[in-house]
Amino acid sequence: MTLKSSTYRKLKNILGKANISKEKENLVCYAYDATRKTFLPDAVLFPANTKQVSLVLKLANKEAFPVIPRGLGSGMTGGSIAVRGGVVLVMTRFNRIIDIDTNNLIANVQPGVVTGHFHKAVEKKGLFYPPDPSSSEFSTLGGNMAECAGGPRAIKYGTTRDYVLGLEVVLPSGEIINTGVQTIKGVVGYDLTRLLVGSEGTLGVITRITVRLLPLPETVKTMTAAFDNITRAANAVSEIIRQGIIPRTLEYMDNASIKCARSKIKTSLPLDAQALLLLEVDGEAKEAKKSIERLKELCIGLGATDVEIAETNEQAQNLWKIRKAVSPALFKYGPDKINEDIVVPRDKIPDLVKKIDDLRSETGLTMVSFGHAGDGNIHFNIMLDKKNKKEVEKADKAIEALFDYTLELGGTISGEHGVGITKAPYLTKEIDPSTLIWMKKIKDLFDPNGILNPGKIFM
Repeated sequence: MTLKSSTYRKLKNILGKANISKEKENLVCYAYDATRKTFLPDAVLFPANTKQVSLVLKLANKEAFPVIPRGLGSGMTGGSIAVRGGVVLVMTRFNRIIDIDTNNLIANVQPGVVTGHFHKAVEKKGLFYPPDPSSSEFSTLGGNMAECAGGPRAIKYGTTRDYVLGLEVVLPSGEIINTGVQTIKGVVGYDLTRLLVGSEGTLGVITRITVRLLPLPETVKTMTAAFDNITRAANAVSEIIRQGIIPRTLEYMDNASIKCARSKIKTSLPLDAQALLLLEVDGEAKEAKKSIERLKELCIGLGATDVEIAETNEQAQNLWKIRKAVSPALFKYGPDKINEDIVVPRDKIPDLVKKIDDLRSETGLTMVSFGHAGDGNIHFNIMLDKKNKKEVEKADKAIEALFDYTLELGGTISGEHGVGITKAPYLTKEIDPSTLIWMKKIKDLFDPNGILNPGKIFM
């Protein structure tokens, strides 16, 4: 669609001249996300407060133009791009940490706060916010809420939804509601907070967030275990949990991931390792030391060829730099990437890893897998040239086969990236028709005119 000149003038009156643009160079900056798909919006808006968001949505309902909420655009499924035109509502001016309550272990924050900045702020007060997506240095809390982000620490601490107590939200109608509580317990009325977290900006625009915090663990110990066989590494993941050890993180990297990481960051990781596990434990110093030594012994017993415990905080941080460098470094294998984040029950990880290896052999495509194996969440990537039709056809068939197998194992086709536009074609594989009808009814109830982030989740 094309935004009317009269509508643009009304938006300018709401936001002020400096906080709205339809200049091409500005539109291009907000036309894409991490999918590299591009859809040019009609205008970009930078609201500063909840009232402005409300007025924009009221106008959108009246004049029928799409509104697409956006943080910093790090999403992997196209959730923040203007697939049907309209205006992109950039929430980065909502960037205040309102308060950190050390007595009650809660914080009130705005959605434009960068997740990594929030981590540092609470840790200075001896507190801990566990959700830590790999994009934490450049993703926002609002974006994390929209996608229900997870990250490596989910195995022990859970995902974003487990820490959200309450929200201030502007509905598509422009109404402002407050959901949830400021306390750990609260069961009055329906749990709209859980409904809105993970709704990908299709039900409302989050303008304030209340999260619960934990005491900062006294000590963190980090370790790597290299394996010369991917099946042994996958079996080790299941066995570690079966032994009653719940690490803070249990990450998996295949050989291609290791090579990618080494191309970006200087490291001693063994190039010939077929798989690597990155493990962390936390707690009191004695407890953490005992746990990491037990993990070392267990991994050696399970066939690890090389096990190293980080001796300093600097060494540990470098290991995480390596892990977080993998995704952006993948482009050494090809100009384009298909990125999926499937999840299976932990004891099915060996089956999933074997399936990926089989698909790699069958298709001849470059496939790279890594991720949060401790909670069954594997990031599966196909590197290709999308101008090559044969490669694209092979990749599409491989993705479909992997999704079918994931569901057969009792898993899900998206663990933390959401549905957006890239997973929408596969939604009916996982969601049965009756459930899907009720999801669409919820969307219609919240957004009867379909103005908020249209074209996402449902095709």
